[in-house]
Amino acid sequence: MTDRADLAVVGAGISGLAAAWEGLRRGARVVVLDAAPDPGGKLHTSPFAGVALDEAADAFLARVPGAVELCAELGIATELVAPATGAAYMFHDGALRRLPADQLLGVPTDLDAVAVSGLLSPEGLARARRDLDAPDDRPPGGADESVGDLVRRRLGDEVLERLVGPLVGSIYAGDCDHLSLQVTASQLAVARDLAPGDPSLVRAAAALRAQAVETGRPVFLAPEGGMGRLVGALVDEIGDDLRTGAAVTGLARDGEGWRLERADVTARAVVVATPAFAAAPLVAPHAPAAAEVLAAIEHASVALVALAVPRAGIDGNVDGSGFLVPRSAGLRLTACSWVSSKWPHLAVDPDVALLRASVGRAGDDRAVTLDDDALVAAVLADLKTTMGLRAAPTDVRVSRWPRSFPQPRPGHLARVAAAEAAVAAVPGLALTGAWAEGVGVPACIRRGRAAARRVLGVTTDA
Repeated sequence: MTDRADLAVVGAGISGLAAAWEGLRRGARVVVLDAAPDPGGKLHTSPFAGVALDEAADAFLARVPGAVELCAELGIATELVAPATGAAYMFHDGALRRLPADQLLGVPTDLDAVAVSGLLSPEGLARARRDLDAPDDRPPGGADESVGDLVRRRLGDEVLERLVGPLVGSIYAGDCDHLSLQVTASQLAVARDLAPGDPSLVRAAAALRAQAVETGRPVFLAPEGGMGRLVGALVDEIGDDLRTGAAVTGLARDGEGWRLERADVTARAVVVATPAFAAAPLVAPHAPAAAEVLAAIEHASVALVALAVPRAGIDGNVDGSGFLVPRSAGLRLTACSWVSSKWPHLAVDPDVALLRASVGRAGDDRAVTLDDDALVAAVLADLKTTMGLRAAPTDVRVSRWPRSFPQPRPGHLARVAAAEAAVAAVPGLALTGAWAEGVGVPACIRRGRAAARRVLGVTTDA
């Protein structure tokens, strides 16, 4: 028997679940379909070494709307916790060096603090200081450019390669010389255009950072039970109308609504909330121009290796949230989170350190091509080099995320806007996903909810 709904959502990642929640709040009958065996997309928490440990993102930005508001609506805001420390390190010149706290996405706001860190050479520091007096060289009309274009132009190669690149690049598993500034480092885009009479990126970043600090709110938050707690709260609200293992092979018009092929569902409106490469063939018959944009979006693959290791087997302290590894280091490892230092509620055994090591970036697919044994061996070798790990792990978990990180190129938002305009001309159809405005959880939530409102004809977000 064909099921009939007001709103069908294709994709049960955080974007799709947020769209479904918005539909429910508006009184719609909602059905959510996903080909995967479990909901949540890339938000997944599972048992590891006696704790509930995230397999991908472990927090969300708290200073932008979206995720905190949703948690409040779901009644889990009281479960949110902040990392115990914001201190982080960079692997440089054979050692872990503490990142200066005074920075915005890696752009230093105190050049003297950078000098003390040893992360820049005297020449690199002198080059960065030229930003303070360099003439205005912003692109006309606030045009998008790559993160690398902006940072190299204002602050030089070393600031990009040793500070900004590893930080922003780790968020997107990408190369900052090819990543859209407006999407992947929107704070730097705002800083770039902040003061018409002052082109200094350092001073603008300092002003923005000061505004954020004044709010007194933590930078990151997460449910104490892991990001899967947010997914679980949404799943509970949707109930039996969430169907996993349910692939949608096509969308066909059905009168004034839609028929979801192979799913035995018809709906007045549809939100497609899948990765771009999966959305493209679904919308192609109805909005070919949009499908062309989606199909052209590149993706990077990553793997996260969770390790439980004896603390006594680590040379030195793990007194921060973790460390980053620049591409120039030539290692497979891109970052390592010191989980049991970052999240004290996960430090259930004082003699055991929990680590999450990240592998894989754009142009490097070893995260998905190496088998588990080879991948873990490579990670352990890199952890020995970077943080002096000498002991064998007592527990290991490998989580692979193929084609999981979209790579937005300069001009991405304009292309997405054109794709959305093409889809908007099709009654009762909308698109959303991490490919659109960035991989951050709040951005995905905001866009998912907006997509649901649009196809349901709701004109307010209240």
